[in-house]
Amino acid sequence: MSGLLDKFLSNGEGSASRNFLVSALLWSLFGMGAGVFASMEFYNPDLVHNIPQFSMPHLRMFHVNAVTIGWLSMGYIGSMFHMVPTLCKNRLFSERLGNFTMWAWNLLMIGAFCTLLNGNTEGREYAELGAVLDVMAAIALCTVTFNVLMTVAHRRTKKLYVSLWYFLGSLFWFPLVYIIGQRTFVFLPGLNDAIIGWFYGHNILGMWFTTVGVGIMYYLIPRYTQAPLYSHGLSMLGFWGIALFYAPTGTHHILQSPVPEWLKAIAVISSIFLLVPVLTVLTNFFMTMKGKWGQGADDLPLRFAMTSALFYLMTCLQGPFQATRWINWYIHFTQWVVGHAHAALLGAFSFILTSAVYYALPRLTGREWHSQGLIRGHYWLKFIGFLIMYFSLTVAGLVQSAGWAMGIAVDQWANQLYPYWFVRAISGIMIVTGQAMFCYNAYRSLYSPRPVDVTAKTREVKV
Repeated sequence: MSGLLDKFLSNGEGSASRNFLVSALLWSLFGMGAGVFASMEFYNPDLVHNIPQFSMPHLRMFHVNAVTIGWLSMGYIGSMFHMVPTLCKNRLFSERLGNFTMWAWNLLMIGAFCTLLNGNTEGREYAELGAVLDVMAAIALCTVTFNVLMTVAHRRTKKLYVSLWYFLGSLFWFPLVYIIGQRTFVFLPGLNDAIIGWFYGHNILGMWFTTVGVGIMYYLIPRYTQAPLYSHGLSMLGFWGIALFYAPTGTHHILQSPVPEWLKAIAVISSIFLLVPVLTVLTNFFMTMKGKWGQGADDLPLRFAMTSALFYLMTCLQGPFQATRWINWYIHFTQWVVGHAHAALLGAFSFILTSAVYYALPRLTGREWHSQGLIRGHYWLKFIGFLIMYFSLTVAGLVQSAGWAMGIAVDQWANQLYPYWFVRAISGIMIVTGQAMFCYNAYRSLYSPRPVDVTAKTREVKV
């Protein structure tokens, strides 16, 4: 019995982190593959006949949840389970609890696969899961929070590095945001439901994907460059700026609805004020990188992190711009917004998570990456694929905006979008191909006979 327990609920150091990261890679293939299939159906609606599970709306729901809950969230948790004990100079509080959460999260994703592809949904953006899965997700988030909090409570260091602030803040905010945003727990009639829905929809980005992603950046960049963080004070200003300004911004998604004007004003003003924490964070990153940019030519995981920071800058400059009332009126309900969403989740946060996986797996497994060539190919396919996708969606959104603004009938300009949707499908194939190379490289690395010199790669750096 103890042998079976050790096999499925291992107590080995780093096992929970490793298993979460490997699971995240698996779900990334399912999620991104569903996205590519859906993009093909956008270009060719008759691609599949009489199979409702493969219809574009069903694929789109699964794509969003598999990427956000499966790939990004599981990868974030795996990264935290590695980084938090390292920063605290102790072990994860409970590897068994971490592995139990990992199995529960995978069961949750299997449930999402079965329900969403069959059209069972609660109908909120990023909140499509049913009641049972919502309860499972809330419990899983609470177990992760407990595990990380207890690890920090038993730390051997006195000072909390900025990454710990971001991780702890995320684990405090996000379970609350998740519970508020799910109709399983909070269901309001009419317009109030839309307000709550976009409070959740935007804060899952701002108080989970952003804050954990930035915390990972703060962890990785000083270690890649072997340079101390430029300013701890700036890092704290950025953290508290996000905490102060992000929560009210969700209403800028529904500025054209009969929401109270004071709530719209707060959302727009808060969106613009977000430039303050964003610029402090990026100033910290770029000043830490001062004189080290050339390292990205040879250090491929660092290149992923650098690219993530640049895409984060692009995303966060675009966000406040399109939250202003006139611009929002012009580009709302167009492919422009889809491009912006991909800039955040695919451009900024998927790139930094990829960098974290490339950094952490050799330290967790004691095995070097199987092929540097595959890492290089993955980077260029993902980088070029993302740029093609982003600009094709952005231009398509401007075509839509111009058609609506000039009062042209939809059937007169909709056909003009076909070339952009075709290009987006091609870019998606490039991204999924790169991700498949990533997963293959990870699989081969787990069984590689070449051990990695972990001690040479984990030199202490003053952060």
